[in-house]
Amino acid sequence: MRRIETALISVADKRGVAELANELIAFGIEILSTGGTAKLLREAGISVTDIAEYTASPEMMDGRVKTLHPKIHGGILARRGQDDQVMTEHGIKPFGLVVVNLYPFEQTIAKPGCTLAEGIENIDVGGPTMVRAAAKNYRDVGIVVDPDDYALIIAAMKKGGGTLDAAHRFALALKAFAHTADYDAAITAYLESQAAASEFPACVSIRLHKKQDLRYGENPHQGAGFYLEADPPSGSIASAEQVQGKALSYNNIADANAAIECV
Repeated sequence: MRRIETALISVADKRGVAELANELIAFGIEILSTGGTAKLLREAGISVTDIAEYTASPEMMDGRVKTLHPKIHGGILARRGQDDQVMTEHGIKPFGLVVVNLYPFEQTIAKPGCTLAEGIENIDVGGPTMVRAAAKNYRDVGIVVDPDDYALIIAAMKKGGGTLDAAHRFALALKAFAHTADYDAAITAYLESQAAASEFPACVSIRLHKKQDLRYGENPHQGAGFYLEADPPSGSIASAEQVQGKALSYNNIADANAAIECV
């Protein structure tokens, strides 16, 4: 495990990012960031280098192009001990931590009156590219896509003396690929809804998120998990909150759902 020396932070959801950056600075980690995130961090008194300054290439096309640069993706994808000479030749920093979350596409298209053009502009390109690159290179890079994971990451780094162990990096990579897959599925579903094509699309993506593990499946020897659609209807088992009692089983959920349908 190598100590993390440089982190790249570019987030649409800025919850907790200043607190995270402060912790990274305490480890002696240099932070590179994009426009909006860099501005927020500076306002919080945190030292940060603009990606445009590092790459010597300004953000352009209203922000459509800002991180698509070899000095960014080389630093993310570089294999330590194998690509070191190339990095030195081109002045590429090795990023040990990448903190990225994506444009709020679903929140945008959910707004009343959202046009197709507005939806298209909120399709993130650079973000998913960085996420996938970091996840692919998880052996050397930690990729964080969820602000709810910041505290866990800092705790792991404190335990590891400024490093993230292989198990953490692999788990983060798995979550990152799931994140980009879900993002792409949302875009596909939206574009299908805007197309004047057949009512039966060529590809259907089913997006389900795990709510909880179940006590057992249809039979006691079977494992099971309870998965929800992205926006489950109110008045359903999917949107209900369990306030007491032991963990549910598959049969508990099926029976309770049948009771609701009867009512």
